[in-house]
Amino acid sequence: MSNLDRDVDLAKRAKIIEWLKTELVDQLAHLLKGMWEGSHAKIVDGLSSLIACCYILGRRLGISSRSLDEAVLDKMKKHREEGHQLEEWYGDISAVEDHLRKR
Repeated sequence: MSNLDRDVDLAKRAKIIEWLKTELVDQLAHLLKGMWEGSHAKIVDGLSSLIACCYILGRRLGISSRSLDEAVLDKMKKHREEGHQLEEWYGDISAVEDHLRKR
């Protein structure tokens, strides 16, 4: 691979990462608009798009989906052990842990 090809590849990868960052912001706006409107379909679409975009961005940054899932599990375990309010009030942290473990 020539220096020019490497430079083009590096520029392409950087451009994709920048595009994914804007996608995260765009999908967050889509989610918030869906919440404002009370649209279940838009909320689900926005959340699923955000999650997918995070997995893809992680992949572009060299982080496997498995590593990301494990990091989320570790974070949920830490929150649960520290008595996070969402766990105490609603059991949300355990619910996320259970979901990821059953996959």
